[in-house]
Amino acid sequence: MAQAMRPDPGHSLFATDGKPHPVQDTLVAVTLVLGVLSFVTAQFHNLHLLSSWSGLIGILTGAYGQFISATTRERFALIVGLGLSAVGFFLGMAHGGLFGGVIG
Repeated sequence: MAQAMRPDPGHSLFATDGKPHPVQDTLVAVTLVLGVLSFVTAQFHNLHLLSSWSGLIGILTGAYGQFISATTRERFALIVGLGLSAVGFFLGMAHGGLFGGVIG
């Protein structure tokens, strides 16, 4: 009995449709790196400038990545990066904000 075979979806971690998505993969990587950076630096009170700015940029890149994402794997990784960026951003804002100590 003949059975239908599905084509190989490719070997990329993020491309489940078999097509390359270099822009989306780059946005996923940038969002994850900024999210981890923001979250880790938010644990230190004196690094609020780095935490808040990297969190803000991570939120913006993640939001644009969600807008143009093509696969579920990309969206999942973007949500993880967005969550880390948001937590880091809000803790950085609570510790002093985007310009705390620089202006004033």
